Amino acid sequence: MTRLTRRHATELETISVTVTAEAVEAYEDALAVVCTTIGIFEMDDSQLFWRVEGVRDAGHGEVELTGALAIAAAVTGHEATLDRTRTEAEGWLARTYESFPEQTVGQRFAVRGTHLAPSERSRRITITLDAGVAFGSGEHGSTRGCLRALEAVAHRRPRRILDMGCGSGILAMAAAALLHRPVLAIDIEPWSVRTTARNAELNGLGPLIDARLGNGWRTPGLSRRAPFDLVFANILARPLCLMAQDLALHLSPGGTAILAGLLNSQAGMVLAAHRRQGLVLERRLREGDWTTLVLRKPSGAVI
Repeated sequence: MTRLTRRHATELETISVTVTAEAVEAYEDALAVVCTTIGIFEMDDSQLFWRVEGVRDAGHGEVELTGALAIAAAVTGHEATLDRTRTEAEGWLARTYESFPEQTVGQRFAVRGTHLAPSERSRRITITLDAGVAFGSGEHGSTRGCLRALEAVAHRRPRRILDMGCGSGILAMAAAALLHRPVLAIDIEPWSVRTTARNAELNGLGPLIDARLGNGWRTPGLSRRAPFDLVFANILARPLCLMAQDLALHLSPGGTAILAGLLNSQAGMVLAAHRRQGLVLERRLREGDWTTLVLRKPSGAVI
């Protein structure tokens, strides 16, 4: 998983921790307090240990980082050692471009960076992103799983669509382009909202994407747009569990929820939380270490 939110730093620093799978989420949140990009890498085939790595402006937010790491250690009971490496900004951006070739996903989608020449022959729906600004570039298993799930449910022609935790806006744009319907895209991060709006304009989808800053289901005005026929929530396992009741309340009878951002080992926990709210599992998609759940609200259910 990679998150990119700023560019043009003059000097960068890579910081990383090695933690157990259970501690990944807490330490990802800790590094995200100061880092411009976050990556999660499996250390071996056992899936027991993972490296959480971030890039930040050198020396940025040292006090905030120390506090965030202390909270992560207290929450998980795992005190990780922080490793630091200087990183040249120009070289980092070049490597970002090199690691962002065109991504083809499923039967319908292609995701490509602005640094690549346009492809005139592709019959796929092509979504263009700036690899130096956007996160959620289509290479991550969670994003790919969501796009494949969208293909599988598109025949239902959902009219009211929500992308909760929109990131780069890639899922909102994919839904708008495929279904020709407006999409409400919400994120708690101002950078994500601005990036989503910018990417929507870049792809000619600006009129269909309403990107808003908000705190999950408590976002002002969100309830007035409900119920939703299709909800994307590519977030993390723990927040998904906490939001299960609100999701069920805001999903229309017969509506579909596509949930992602969870490791294969976390899928059962997330599924159980949503089954308790009356949602049923329709499909489970795996992309490497990551699972995407496609859930549906029974047609006879009342909000």
